[in-house]
Amino acid sequence: MSQQIIKANFVSITERKIYPAAIEIAENKIASITPINQDVTGYVMPGFIDAHVHIESSMLTPYEFARIALTHGTVATISDPHEIANVCGMDGINYMLENAKDALLKFHFGAPSCVPATNFETAGATIDENDIEALLKNDAIFYLSEMMNYPGVLYNDAVVMKKIESALKFQKPIDGHAPGLRGNAAKQYIEAGQGKPTISTDHECFTLEEALDKLQHGMHILIREGSAAKNFNELHSLIASHTGKVMFCMDDAHPDDLIKGHINLIVARAIALGYNLFDVLQCACINPHLHYKTKSGVLQTGHPADFIIVDDLINFKVHATFINGTKVVSNCVCNLPDRKHLHINRFNIPAIDLQSLQLKTEATQQVNVRVIEALEGQLITNETEAYLMPQNGLLQSDVKQDVLKMVVVNRYQTASVAHAFIKNFNLTVGAIASTVAHDSHNIICVGVTDDAIQQAINAVINHKGALSVYDGKHVSSLPLPIGGLMSDANATDTAYIYSKLNSIIKTMGCTLHAPFMTLSFMALLVIPDLKLSDKGLFSGKSFTYTPLIIND
Repeated sequence: MSQQIIKANFVSITERKIYPAAIEIAENKIASITPINQDVTGYVMPGFIDAHVHIESSMLTPYEFARIALTHGTVATISDPHEIANVCGMDGINYMLENAKDALLKFHFGAPSCVPATNFETAGATIDENDIEALLKNDAIFYLSEMMNYPGVLYNDAVVMKKIESALKFQKPIDGHAPGLRGNAAKQYIEAGQGKPTISTDHECFTLEEALDKLQHGMHILIREGSAAKNFNELHSLIASHTGKVMFCMDDAHPDDLIKGHINLIVARAIALGYNLFDVLQCACINPHLHYKTKSGVLQTGHPADFIIVDDLINFKVHATFINGTKVVSNCVCNLPDRKHLHINRFNIPAIDLQSLQLKTEATQQVNVRVIEALEGQLITNETEAYLMPQNGLLQSDVKQDVLKMVVVNRYQTASVAHAFIKNFNLTVGAIASTVAHDSHNIICVGVTDDAIQQAINAVINHKGALSVYDGKHVSSLPLPIGGLMSDANATDTAYIYSKLNSIIKTMGCTLHAPFMTLSFMALLVIPDLKLSDKGLFSGKSFTYTPLIIND
């Protein structure tokens, strides 16, 4: 590449200064940064790094994710491909690596540590300790991704320990996932039998006290602000108190939110609260680079020429994004061309009949049932109870109590349907269904009648993976032909259809900000308290199945 010089106000995070400078680029790297004495416009600074994200949750391929994230100033991600791995195994991981090759944004994929996440659900594949060893040996894999099996760590499970030992062998970071774990249990988890901090990050802290507890045991804390889980308000004080140990992430961002912004939005919020600019940018740009040894640059001489130019240091609207010295975004528009995407999937069931969805009971009086209480902005749930009156020998939704029937259907093989009841979706008609159901990605559906549930589920089955909404009259869908997780369309088109589905759901009475995202986590067993897998109702507290019916 020919030499080029960029003149702008240089935001030097290491010097904690801002001054006019000429940034010289040669052979894809920063050749020099020279102070100049002239008026310049714009601010040149390192690009942002998302320190933990599942690309699949955007419902976009890595390439399409890059096309929108680059416009928001993201130059790199720490990406856990365990969603597609749960569906397609090693083939799914290889798909992500291949699709990302031409995306220019620098993806840093991890080796999914928990596929399946637990033995209490049915996934489409297994990533065993030998697969983990092979992945971590690959220079394209940068870390062992979130160790969700915290009981396995605490009880020294042999397979779990082999995976951790492989990461240590190849000197690659180990990401954590231990919501609510504190005290001696947190210390034991973090040390993972090594006598020193070993599992090095957690993005699941939902209280400041939990984060501080884990920090004192040597962890880095990721402040997450995704589509469903939002922890910025609880954790932002860590930006000032523990600057060197904090990073920002979105974890799971749906396409309509990604269109609006990425890590730049978290940065702008922190600045609006009065945090020091250089502290904030260290969390957003420098800390992830240092921790994961990313191949992205941080705007220093000798580093890859990955940087952004923003109009101001308040809103962080991105004027231009450079990757390896090439301008890939100009005036908020990414110049990566349109392309088609290959499909990969695993989906093996026929249309479902109404009888298989029915929850039969011999009771003639009210039945006391466990109820999942979904919480806005959280992945955790509460366990509560409700009394339901049988109707014609069946237990069904009670709209007046906002106790709605939820089912999970195994999409990999024909099996019995799992049933539960849930609060806070507030649907008054219809049903919504999805094959985005962490982590095994079976079909999950909530609805007001069995007929509505059948309509929504069969729409998903017809597409072999989709989001669907049945409003009582019509079915609308967003097809997800890639693993039942990702669209093969671009971000704008995907976000448009997704937003349209959300609008329909709101007319059905739902008050949740991101109903599909919230629904997707109701099958995530490793997050307490009460969840539903394809095999049954599950208690995150006792880490085992629990009966739906409560015997008074």
